[in-house]
Amino acid sequence: MSQDKDRALKQAADLEEHPDAPSTTVSRRRFLQGLGFAAGVTAAGVIPALITAAPSAGNESEAAESGSGAPGGEENPLAEIIENDKPVNYPGKPVKYADPAGDQKWAMVIDVKACVGCRKCAYACVKENNIGRTSGFTYIQLLEMEPGEINLETANANYTEGGRADKWYLPVQCMHCAKPTCVYGCPVKATWREPDGIVVIDYDKCIACRNCMITCPYYARHFNWVEPEVPKNEINPKVPLEEKAAVVEKCTFCIQRTRHGQTTACTEACPVGARTFGDLNDPNSDVSIILKTRRAFRLKEELGSEPVIWYVG
Repeated sequence: MSQDKDRALKQAADLEEHPDAPSTTVSRRRFLQGLGFAAGVTAAGVIPALITAAPSAGNESEAAESGSGAPGGEENPLAEIIENDKPVNYPGKPVKYADPAGDQKWAMVIDVKACVGCRKCAYACVKENNIGRTSGFTYIQLLEMEPGEINLETANANYTEGGRADKWYLPVQCMHCAKPTCVYGCPVKATWREPDGIVVIDYDKCIACRNCMITCPYYARHFNWVEPEVPKNEINPKVPLEEKAAVVEKCTFCIQRTRHGQTTACTEACPVGARTFGDLNDPNSDVSIILKTRRAFRLKEELGSEPVIWYVG
């Protein structure tokens, strides 16, 4: 009871500072259990890289050590990833609230050493994507942990002060997996993966069974138990609003922006450049260069869902 009270007080303080952010009622324990990536990280042998000094961009010896290849080599180390990056249950036309996909293969890299846990990414996401202010969730969550430790059971998702030098921060959200178990779990094919890798939801087809929420290993999907409420002067006309009532929603990699040459709102809002969004088909994109030159890992990689969000640090 005391913990619940403390959590409520922290959320109230957070909302007072950021009134546009919806309150969070998702169980932290359930959320962290859903992530449960520590075992996967250990198996990948990246904990030392995560905890100790970050490798420098362009460090070819480290790239060779991690098996990611060196820039300028004859073989593209990302070729297999790009080859396996395909649409899933795609109906042959884009979701109705987006323009057709281009030739890109979208991906994101998050630098956990740079992240200061300020949550500006989450607040920008809420505004950009018409997330209901009283819906009780955000697409992005930030976890605070002790330096040198990855203990999700004790990670703090409800901290009130970011930027602490004695903590580190892990942003988590939909991973837009190349093998999306959430898509496979939809009985009416109301969700699919488009040709550029963005996993979308057709809100008109969703029957609210929430099976996709169960089959998503990252607990990145959210159900609107209430009609999304957004102040009239803050509604983004490019993003559905009323259609999301009583159905599931999630991150779309800001499809309304990224298919028009812009980056995601979270990437744009990050004050320290911890997020990098770009096209894997472009060997000279920042995302491609980071993945070819730095040691990177993915959450719950052992499940084989092939997420397209990587972490470095």
